[in-house]
Amino acid sequence: MKISESIAYPAAPSDVFTMLTDEEFQNRKCVDAGALRHDVAVTPTGDGARVVTHRDLPTDRLPDFAKSIVGQNLSITETYDWGAAQADGGRRGTLLVEVKGAPVAMRADVALSATGGGSTVSFDGDLKASIPLLGGRIEKAAAPAVIAGIRSEQRTGRAWLAEGH
Repeated sequence: MKISESIAYPAAPSDVFTMLTDEEFQNRKCVDAGALRHDVAVTPTGDGARVVTHRDLPTDRLPDFAKSIVGQNLSITETYDWGAAQADGGRRGTLLVEVKGAPVAMRADVALSATGGGSTVSFDGDLKASIPLLGGRIEKAAAPAVIAGIRSEQRTGRAWLAEGH
């Protein structure tokens, strides 16, 4: 299932990248998303960075058939690999979202680019559930949660930037 979303921020790409690679911001993003437990690791990689978050989320909003696969908690690992800055401060990278204990993953290209008066982070990816017969149903059930996660990150990021971090 294709997922294409974007997040607009009222800040330059360099400021948005600094935010996205700040462990304190990543911790806040996990808490704001309702994580029951989480951990964060940010590692510089040359001129880019790798950001890995592990979080356990409640499954109360998932359909029963999905809960039967993942259990009471949804354990998600999110890995961003960001490349070097381009001339305008923008960056390109990848995102991998994996669900522990379930053959469900999203792979996406991400782009941080300058826009009029700010920046946009764009996601263009595929959500796949490799389960015979149920894969399509699981993808349809998981897609709103993925999109909600992206929108939650936007709310947290806008608040973070407004606070002057």
